[in-house]
Formats: sequence, C-alpha cells, structure tokens
Amino acid sequence: MTEPVSVRTAVRVASEPLVAVEELRVSFPSAGVEAVRGVSLSVAPGECVAVVGESGSGKSVTARSLLGLAGPGAAVRASRFTMAGRDARGFGPRDWRRIRGRFAGLVLQDALVSLDPLRTVGDEIAEVLAVHDVVPRPGRTARVVELLASVGIPDPEIRAGQYPHELSGGLRQRALIASAVAADPELIIADEPTTALDVTVQAQILRLLADRRAAGTAVLLISHDLAVVASLADRVLVMKDGLVVEEGPTERVLSSPGHEYTRSLLAAVPSASSRGTRLSAPAVPLPERAAGHAPEVLAATDLSLSYGSRRAVDGVSFTLHRGETLGVVGESGSGKTTLARLALGLFDPGSGEVRLHGQRWSGVRERRRRPRRPAIQLISQNPLESFDPRHTVGRLVAEPLRGLPRRERRARALELLERVGLAPGLAARHPRELSGGQRQRVAIARALGPRPDVLVCDEPVSALDVSIQAQVLDLLAEIQAEDGTALLFVSHDLGVVHHISDRVLVMKDGRVVEEGDVDDVFFLPRHPYTRDLVAAVPRLPT
Repeated sequence: MTEPVSVRTAVRVASEPLVAVEELRVSFPSAGVEAVRGVSLSVAPGECVAVVGESGSGKSVTARSLLGLAGPGAAVRASRFTMAGRDARGFGPRDWRRIRGRFAGLVLQDALVSLDPLRTVGDEIAEVLAVHDVVPRPGRTARVVELLASVGIPDPEIRAGQYPHELSGGLRQRALIASAVAADPELIIADEPTTALDVTVQAQILRLLADRRAAGTAVLLISHDLAVVASLADRVLVMKDGLVVEEGPTERVLSSPGHEYTRSLLAAVPSASSRGTRLSAPAVPLPERAAGHAPEVLAATDLSLSYGSRRAVDGVSFTLHRGETLGVVGESGSGKTTLARLALGLFDPGSGEVRLHGQRWSGVRERRRRPRRPAIQLISQNPLESFDPRHTVGRLVAEPLRGLPRRERRARALELLERVGLAPGLAARHPRELSGGQRQRVAIARALGPRPDVLVCDEPVSALDVSIQAQVLDLLAEIQAEDGTALLFVSHDLGVVHHISDRVLVMKDGRVVEEGDVDDVFFLPRHPYTRDLVAAVPRLPT
C-alpha cells in the first residue's frame, strides 16, 4: 500500500511549478455553458494534487484544458497559464503535440474509447516510444513488455499482441496507463486512473504513481474515490459547478472539511459502517426489507466453464433469495464476470446448472428462455459497449418496455431516468454525448424497466462519483424493499460490497475460496487471498 500522507517521504515541492493556471475559465458558447469558472491551481515536481467533485463539476474539463484538449468549440481563458515555464496561452496545435506524451502524459477514464480498436496494445505503446524518440527501434518491443509488466499486467508478452476488445476492463485501463507513462513525462494527468481496477491492482498503480512522484514527477489526479485521493495526494481541490469550493492539505480537507459540500461527499462514501443506512441523505432511514425466510429466486450448482485450456469458472455453487444481495469479489480475471454471464444465461456452462425460480435456466433453448428474460436483467460494467450508438437515451431505456403502448412506454422511460438522477431532457441525447457516470445511470434505468426479480450487477457503480453512487445504491435498496428484487452484485470495490451485501463470495482463478456473511468474511477473513484483498483497500483518514 502507499504510505499515508502523514509519513510520506516524497520529493519536496520545487519553488517553480511545472504547470500553473490562474482564473481558468472554460466555456462552450454554442451550448451556452460555462464549465469552469475561475479555477486556479498549480502542480510542482514531486507533488500530487487531486481534484475531486461530482460528475459535471468541471474537474475533467479542467484537466483536459491543461493539455489543450478542452474540446471543439471550447473557449479557454486564463489570467496566467504556464507549462514548464512557457506561457501556454499562445500555444498552437504543434506546441500542444510536443507537450502531450513527452512533457505530460494523460490517463483517461474510459480506456475502451481511448485505445485504438484496430491496433494491438503493444503497437499503441510503441507509437509513443517512436513519436517521441524515447527508445531506438530494436529495443521498443522489450520496453513495451517492461511497461505492461510495470502496471501489473500478467503475461505481458502475450497481452502486447492483443487488441483492446480482447482484454478485460481492468487490463485495458492498465494498458492505457502504460501508454501514458511510456515517454517518462514530467507531469502525469490521471483522470480516474483506477476506476476499473480491482483493489490489489489499484494498489499497484498507486504505488507506481507514488514512486514516480517520489522521483520528481508531478501528478494531477482527478478522482471520485476519496480514499484513493487520501492515499496519494498532497493537496486536494474540491470542485462544484465549475468552482473550487475548498482546497488545502489532503489530510486536513478529508478529516476536517470546512465546506458543507465536502462533508456531504465524505458522508456518501460506502463502507462497513454505512450498512443499513442511506448514503445520499443520512438523516432519512432506508426502508426495511421484509423479514422471515425468503424464497429462492436464483441458484447455481457446481458451475464450470473453460476457455480452451483455461478454467474460467470451476465448480461454483450459490443460492440467491428474494430481496437478498450476494456480493461477488475478486481480482480481474478471477471469473466473477463469467459467473455473472452464466447466471444471465448468456453462456451455458460446461457442467453444472443454473435455476431461475426453481426451473432450469441454463442449457435450454433460447426461445424457451426468452419469455422469462424480463425476470433477470443486467447492469453492465461498460454500457457504451452494449448501447446502440444510433439510439437516443430515451429509446434505449424504453426498448425493454415493448409490451406497453408507445405513449406509456415514453412516460415510463422518463420516470426511470428521473429515478436514477437524470434530467428528462437527456432522453433526446445519444450515449456518446453523456459522461461515463451518466451512461451508467442510463444502463441502470434500462435494467429496471421490466421490474425484474433478479438484477445481475456487473460493476454497476464503478464509473460514478460518490454522491451519484450513493443515490444509486440507495435506489437499489429502495427497489429491494419495495419489490423484493434480488441482487447478484459483482464489484471490485470492497467498500461498496460491504455496504450493500448480505453475503459475499470471494473468487480466485475461477473458484470460490471463501464465502459467508459479509461481516464475517471482511472482518475475520480466513483465506490468505481474502486477507490480501482487505489489506489492499485504501482508507480515508479518521
């Protein structure tokens, strides 16, 4: 784990920052939006500055503006804007191309969008080495493998020859980080760099960033994970509606916040202590779920599935009852997402079976499964992969409601958008016009449409900032209380799983290594692997 702020031995901040901006304003005149309204910040060699805030607060626009990537039609103004001692206000396209990659590396939130789908990840990284003349041609392949290994990618020689769609979300994100640091930049701008990563790999990435900071690299970290910020940042800026509402040393801001908005962000962080309470409005109790023995709605018996010689799921059994949440945790590649797909009937197991409401669900013809599909719905990790980009948000949410009249279907879609915290006006937009968090909320609204008995949640809140995450987790709790919906909840975030789950399965290499009551497993883990997962979780200062 990264050392806590109070005992950190980082390189002392130099007197001249690598990047400094004062009164930064970013507007989009055609849309009539001012996204950033007078933000000032600086980052010095060996310093990590974090920017936190809700989706739409302006934090990502601020970060992109520092690299000339605010977007088409953006108007960027500042009273001062220096990069490596140069006045960046007069930079043209060629100046910015020289800055990107060599002076400043950028790690974006959505690796699937950022990586070229037509090139292997090895070629993507090698291009950075070639463009900036970092490594001679004969040594590039070896350097690519070193970079992939340095960010925790297993079998880096094999992964270098694979395309982004062949990698899991976590592996794609790690490949993107390797590309960003390939030219050994003086400044790393990391926009949600660990969002898609499990806790042990997240710890590796945080160590990597901490090591680079200790060697003198400046880091600007954009994150909604306040515990990650606590583990790495020296200073933190809290943004809301394009303004910085609080800033200061990380430990002080996160342990003794002065602004009400900062306090609300901290109160929304899920953990063991928040179980049974409402995150978005702590003063309002969560509805109670029905007591007594609940009927079984989904069950798996001795499930196994292989891809070639690799056993992705190996002898897994579980039961899920009405109104219950079963958490599934483990590292990327542990088999938890494959288990979710088997539960959904998207794959049939090589052996074993899945039962839905006591009737066989796996191994039957799709035409027999189709009438029962409304009973089990998916909230996926990356909705952009599953959405038709030609469809509007309203059409995507209304699509599963085909049995309703058109007018009623549209009204129900707008109601669902409002329930997950989205304005009705977004119904006319397309998925790529939304932020990552907004797309995830659309996916949740779409899944809720058929009023399912089982929701299979594959990283459903991984792209959301803490306040919206809190709303969604509270919403899921309300749905469980009102409708008795059961959740199979797959996540790498142990705090979220501890908050929402009744029981938990811990998976490694396709097998369940530990299971039981969520408090028992996380507070008194028996298996060494579970103990490693729990120890790797970053924590807020107390």
